[in-house]
Amino acid sequence: MNGPGNSDTSGIQEEYDDQVLDARRARWTASGTGALLALAGLAASALRLSGSAPALVPAAYGFGAAVCALAAVLGSRGRTRRALWLLIAGVMVMALGDQFD
Repeated sequence: MNGPGNSDTSGIQEEYDDQVLDARRARWTASGTGALLALAGLAASALRLSGSAPALVPAAYGFGAAVCALAAVLGSRGRTRRALWLLIAGVMVMALGDQFD
């Protein structure tokens, strides 16, 4: 009764393949989002640096961008949970820096 398609191992293999696909998708999402936020932070830092904002504002954007870049690196290496927390921290630093303007 155990044919090639009715085996219990095929269900286990499909579940494993789904988990691998989910992990790959999480890595791509974390690294892509981190890179995008890092570029946005660097652009905002450059714009604020050329304006009349206090020096703390572009520094906060730059630091937040660096944290998001680190999150992108961690996300690409599979540390997606740590990358998520670093993304949150980086965006919070950028938002806090914007409050000084």
